[in-house]
Amino acid sequence: MSIDVLGISGSPTKNSNTDRLVKAVLDATGAETEFVKLSSINVRPCLACYKCVHDNVCKQNDDFPALAEKIKTAKALVIGGYIPYSQIDGFTKALLERFWSFRHQKNLLKGKMVATVLTGLAPEALTAVNKALATEFKEYENMDLIGQVTVQGNIVCAFCGVGDQCEMSAFRSDLIETSAKAADFKYTKVEDQKDVWDEAVRIGSLMGERLK
Repeated sequence: MSIDVLGISGSPTKNSNTDRLVKAVLDATGAETEFVKLSSINVRPCLACYKCVHDNVCKQNDDFPALAEKIKTAKALVIGGYIPYSQIDGFTKALLERFWSFRHQKNLLKGKMVATVLTGLAPEALTAVNKALATEFKEYENMDLIGQVTVQGNIVCAFCGVGDQCEMSAFRSDLIETSAKAADFKYTKVEDQKDVWDEAVRIGSLMGERLK
């Protein structure tokens, strides 16, 4: 059975904020959906082998060709990622590189609806990565980008188990502006970010309406 909306998350964290917000967009569509977590499958970066040029079919022997069929047949996509080191995560980056196989001689994703979810801490990095995602989907893939949702992430050093004691901790550098200790931080849940959650539901509802 074909699906209407395919949700994909590049976050490797189990049941992460990114995962849950992607699923919130999916649920709000009211359509047939499927969720894929990239860390549970094997999607490598593009090898630039050019074997997809004549038929738009990637020839790498990993899980992308099967995922590509779902991407092509779905009527809309919701793609979520996060930004370690102020860049899009490796799982999502590898996926987006493989989108190259969709646009040789004919554009297979042209006009397909897409929405993005992005989790991170630094506002400047979130803005820059969101802009890069918009450029890929609108200008390279010629897709219909109907919304982007930004989630406030967590300081991982607060939850790794070492926290302030590590000499590389964010709490002992200029990476974050706080005088608090790691033990003072509580895990930030996307459900507590009402404006963010409401925006995800709005985008999902819009996507659902346009699918009718």
